[in-house]
Amino acid sequence: MADDYDTRDILRPLVFRLHENVPSIVREVLLERGWSEFDKKVQDDADWNLYWRNSPFHMTDHHSIKPWQRLNHYPEAVRITRKDYLARHLKRMKGAYGSALYEFSPVAFIMPNDYLKFIAEYSKERQSVGRRPSYWICKPVDLSRGRGILIFRDIKDLVYDCTVIVQKYISNPLLISGYKLDLRLYVCVTSFCPLTIYTYKEGLVRFATEKFDLSSLDNVYAHLTNTSINKYGASYKKYKEGIGCGCKWTFSKFRSYLRIFGVDDVVLWQKINNIVILTLLAVTPLPVASNCFELFGFDILIDDKFKPWLLEVNYNPALCLDCSIDDTVKRKLLHDIVELLNYKQIDTFRQNQVTGIKAGRRSTAGESATEETPGLLTCQKVAKCASSEQPALQAARASIRKVATLTGRTARAHPRKTLTSQLRERMNMPKIPSQAKAETKNKHFPGAGHSPHKSAQLSCWLPTPDFCNYRLTTRPYFLSDEDQRPIPRIGDFVLIFPFNEAALQASRDGTDIKSIIKEINKLISKQLPSEQQNTKKRVGYLTSV
Repeated sequence: MADDYDTRDILRPLVFRLHENVPSIVREVLLERGWSEFDKKVQDDADWNLYWRNSPFHMTDHHSIKPWQRLNHYPEAVRITRKDYLARHLKRMKGAYGSALYEFSPVAFIMPNDYLKFIAEYSKERQSVGRRPSYWICKPVDLSRGRGILIFRDIKDLVYDCTVIVQKYISNPLLISGYKLDLRLYVCVTSFCPLTIYTYKEGLVRFATEKFDLSSLDNVYAHLTNTSINKYGASYKKYKEGIGCGCKWTFSKFRSYLRIFGVDDVVLWQKINNIVILTLLAVTPLPVASNCFELFGFDILIDDKFKPWLLEVNYNPALCLDCSIDDTVKRKLLHDIVELLNYKQIDTFRQNQVTGIKAGRRSTAGESATEETPGLLTCQKVAKCASSEQPALQAARASIRKVATLTGRTARAHPRKTLTSQLRERMNMPKIPSQAKAETKNKHFPGAGHSPHKSAQLSCWLPTPDFCNYRLTTRPYFLSDEDQRPIPRIGDFVLIFPFNEAALQASRDGTDIKSIIKEINKLISKQLPSEQQNTKKRVGYLTSV
């Protein structure tokens, strides 16, 4: 394949492109790997391999993606990273598949819309004889790093001036030497259709820097574990018995600590993996997109009965380095992400592998649409499909057709008129066929619905039957060369979905969400009661140490 190129090009490095405010460690890691940074003054618009930014990309960026490029965000990933969106999706899934399966998140009230419902629940508890009133936590729906959080017990203390989410506060957290903790789990989704999920084996255990105390609800250093808050506390740099200096451990140290006290953490991590899968199932399908990925930060709290709870899902989890533990975990995390993106030597040429068109600035109006955006899709009619298509590509095409059928849309003779096409007509510009694009990852979950909200920056859509008239010519980057299945492990990234053959089959030809739920229930049933009882006995001793 390299014979078609100048031999001097073999040494060409991969190129990264960074948007403003991207953490410096991203640049450092990519330079450590021998990459070079994109310079828009001297390089063509498409002469890069990885574009990393903190904010979402425009859909036009996703539509014009080239086979050698990757974007670090999936469109509409905010569906689970905004607290109110996540609450609505989990509530819908709980109604569809049972509260027992989705009991890992406390019941949420979105204020001010749910104010009357919250008052009813609050009053019901207060009037119950022999029942102690709950503690509640109030969080702004679109803020992070612990900003604006309020913990209260009496409703007269509830004050807010923006949209907030109110949930029952987990008042019995697992404590180590009296300090509250939670887990920052890194999750990388390489595809939402079909759903392909990796969790990172290493992660961060984040501690509050003052001992847990329900009698002082306004003490953020005792109740919140955010490093952005605790690093300003008086006890942050002090040595804390059982914890040490600072406020972080690695997962490795946490696992070792649990095992010292005889706690078998295998069941715990299996439960956490189930939480991740069930949460991501709640937001599929997302808009079709090629060659992108999403790194999420799942915040998990463990209570004193060793039950994991989902607190929230973070968009752009912090990659800043506040301590040596951050450097240890996050630097290797970024190295492993690059490995997960599975670049080939051919990608260094930044040239279309089918048509041989080099990376360059936008084509003129006279050039074909295929040459303009030679991404994972090329505008070739199905009638021209070769019989030698790869099985993965055939499965993806079948999935797209099935989704189109499920949406109840009928085929059209011509692409539907979008806002973009209408504007083009008004400007008397040549009309370009519909830009609906996807890759072999396009296998939607028929049981999941759209986001309950519409955002000015987000568009919620599914592929139309017109989309089925186009042929996938490049398989997804995350599939193994040997068997065209997701690679089971890369570095410390471990594949958790699909987790068995049945789940893999259920994610083909239009994902069967009911079958996936059935497989998850089988996993849960395998957790032996004796193991759970032994774990609970050990935890009681652990919290007293």
